[in-house]
Amino acid sequence: MSDPFEATVKLKRGKDGPIRAGHPWVFSGAIAAFEGVSQPGAFVRIEGADGKPLGVGFYNPNGSIAVRLVARRVVALDAALVRRRVAEALALRRALGLVGGRTGYRLLNGEGDALPGVVADVFDRHVVLQLLNAGAERLRDEVLEALASEIAPVGIFERSTGGARREEGLADRIENAAGTEPTAPVEIVENGVHHLVDIQRGQKTGFFLDQRDNRALVARLARGLRVLDCFSYTGGFALAAAVGGAERVRAIETSGPALERARASAQANGLDASRVDFRGVDVFDALQPVEPEARPELIVLDPPPFARHRADRDRATRAYRDLNRKALRALAPGGLLMTFSCSPHVSRDLFTHVVATSSAPGHRLQLLAQLGAAPDHPMLPAHPEGEYLCGVLARSIPE
Repeated sequence: MSDPFEATVKLKRGKDGPIRAGHPWVFSGAIAAFEGVSQPGAFVRIEGADGKPLGVGFYNPNGSIAVRLVARRVVALDAALVRRRVAEALALRRALGLVGGRTGYRLLNGEGDALPGVVADVFDRHVVLQLLNAGAERLRDEVLEALASEIAPVGIFERSTGGARREEGLADRIENAAGTEPTAPVEIVENGVHHLVDIQRGQKTGFFLDQRDNRALVARLARGLRVLDCFSYTGGFALAAAVGGAERVRAIETSGPALERARASAQANGLDASRVDFRGVDVFDALQPVEPEARPELIVLDPPPFARHRADRDRATRAYRDLNRKALRALAPGGLLMTFSCSPHVSRDLFTHVVATSSAPGHRLQLLAQLGAAPDHPMLPAHPEGEYLCGVLARSIPE
């Protein structure tokens, strides 16, 4: 039988600790020797300085992350492995109560489901697939076959785009990959709220499923309150607040197509425009202080990533502080702020510190909860880089 691996990566002495502890990446500086074919997506063995195997994965000669680990023993990276990974992932989502009905959930979450670079979101009976590195690209047929076998979707639509692919010499791909291509937004029901998801033209896979539990929390908190949802996109938090019984909801979003989908979803939930108002204005204009009786009592901040690269972290920190300071000054006395960062280079501790030091003059801030992605977005304990979404629920109280 021929060797299924194209190369062997040998680590420097003392550099195998992170891998042995469960981290899924090998950085280029940890490599002592490379033997074999050096090309993006090569299937490689990883060995410690003592020659003992540490696992197998995908190789990338062009970035600081040289190897993404797929398995911690020497096994073939083939259809059987992919099918097993998809079956394991589906079993977890079933245990979470997410499978069945007109629901939406993340089925595959990259390293968190031991398939680096493979993301699959399920919307009703459609799947949106992303293959984000050259190793995942090489397993495309196997991934499509496993998805078809395990969940039998009506269709699989691929949206494989982004800088990570280009770094590994891959062009963007947006196309129908299998089955029926959706010709209209797909309707899902999340916590009793109807959402219309444009999986062909929306951001990322069309809808941010990672915020599911945080939207449910907003629905519980919003009853009888004035709510301001900033960076609303297709109105996820705004709709949850309105269905949850908010007195009045204002949603801010600058994307015209996103606003159209948000308004259509509001109609699907039977919400009157007098209770939920979608506005295409700048967030900073919406966060200007107004008369006390009109101030929002709950503000949600869910901005796009401010730090896409490590070098952007300081600038992003200043931007988060400015944004949260403005929100706290616009908030009604005793009001609630739910605020997020999805910048992977801004740690949870740093973001919490930013929020804590943004308090309005004459107020003290109570930290009520630390927030993150829903459990269908699993991460590895030894892989803090996998925790891209962090959030804080806080209360601002006048002294």
